[in-house]
Amino acid sequence: MDRPAAQASAVLGGRAHPVRAELAQLLKLSGPVVLARLGIMVMGLTDAIVVGNYSATQLGYHAQAWAPTSVILTMTVGLLTGIQVMTARVVGQGRPEAAGAVLRRGLSYALMIGIASAIVLMLGGPFFLHAIGLPRELADGATAPLLVFCLSLPCYAVSASASFWMEGLSRPGPAVWAMWAANLMNLALNLLLVPGTLGLPALGAVGAAWSTFGARLTLAAFMLIYIARMREARALGVFTKPERDRAAEAEQRRIGYGAGISNFFEVSAFASMTIIAGWVGGLATAAWAIVLNVAAIIFMVPLGLATGSAVRVGGAYGAREPAAVNRAGWVAFWVAAVFGVIVGLGVWPAADLISHAYTHDGAVVSMAAAALVVACWMFAPDAAQVVTAQSLRARGDVWMPTVTHLASYIGVMMPLAWWLAIPRGLGVIGISLAVVIASFVSCLLLLGRWWMLARRDP
Repeated sequence: MDRPAAQASAVLGGRAHPVRAELAQLLKLSGPVVLARLGIMVMGLTDAIVVGNYSATQLGYHAQAWAPTSVILTMTVGLLTGIQVMTARVVGQGRPEAAGAVLRRGLSYALMIGIASAIVLMLGGPFFLHAIGLPRELADGATAPLLVFCLSLPCYAVSASASFWMEGLSRPGPAVWAMWAANLMNLALNLLLVPGTLGLPALGAVGAAWSTFGARLTLAAFMLIYIARMREARALGVFTKPERDRAAEAEQRRIGYGAGISNFFEVSAFASMTIIAGWVGGLATAAWAIVLNVAAIIFMVPLGLATGSAVRVGGAYGAREPAAVNRAGWVAFWVAAVFGVIVGLGVWPAADLISHAYTHDGAVVSMAAAALVVACWMFAPDAAQVVTAQSLRARGDVWMPTVTHLASYIGVMMPLAWWLAIPRGLGVIGISLAVVIASFVSCLLLLGRWWMLARRDP
């Protein structure tokens, strides 16, 4: 290699510009993951738009049915986070043949979690909807789609575990294509089942739930077949029954427990926002469903960055390179925060137009647009906090993100949202304001924790 080429190679390898090289690696890995995460939310967006344009009342049913299942889904994602981190670690340690053991453990956990959560939610979900003070018509209307959503939970858990394993290998591409293919199926089923076409009865929110079931079943089957047919499957230990490694099993579960409990706190708090909106009224529920859906779609980008950051931090942690660990984290935090600022500036002037895409009901659009403007202040701190939390877990600090999420979302957001929305009479705007404040609290606590660890291990 000639001298200029050698110098260019050193720069690209990160020797002259390590931050630039880290940024390039983060974006290369996170880009496909972001597309996959956006695919998850586009599925929900499709449901909301098709149902909302069919009936604002049915959109309220869909939102209330989705709220408790979203708690289970997000907790399941957290419980399976150990798959990403442990896969990245064994690769960083130069032991790719151990990746198959991580996958096999993850699939077993996923199946158990999916089946157990489906049974629990089917038995307790309808009672929960009727016991939290919702109008009876709203609770009755949400019960049927809730039961259908439960059926798809095992499929979702299995597909998530397979996708996380591929991401831990830094090969997220197949999960992206599979997710968007599933989205096309979901859209076709929605257009068929929600308004009732080709002679079928109109199913409304229940039709959207069945569409989600079909898409998730297809996604799980595709991911399992793809992994089984990979050329490297045997080399990665996919078909090899591993020797029992209790330490690795415990570490994979420990990472999952921390993330799962943390996610449970956060998403439970956000689900409670839907309940508070329900106490305000049915139209407020529909308005909050729009705000939450838009915020959730935007959140998929920092969630993808969080996965990329966890893989980068986890790989450096496995290789015992503390400087690389800290560099990977700080680069990801700044990228997430800048993204949040840019998106907030873009959504603010378009809030009314965005709300009109969901429904033609003027009252719902008015409430949703105002609340969405307030929510724009949330995007930057929310993006930074999720990336920081995932990076902390990847470097072995499992429980601090859980504590900060408990304090921020349960301790601050839930009571503040109720107080602002109902006693203070701010309605959906009050709910959005509470979310903004809690996001800033969570972001500052988590960044402070990372800064402390970075000073300890420079």
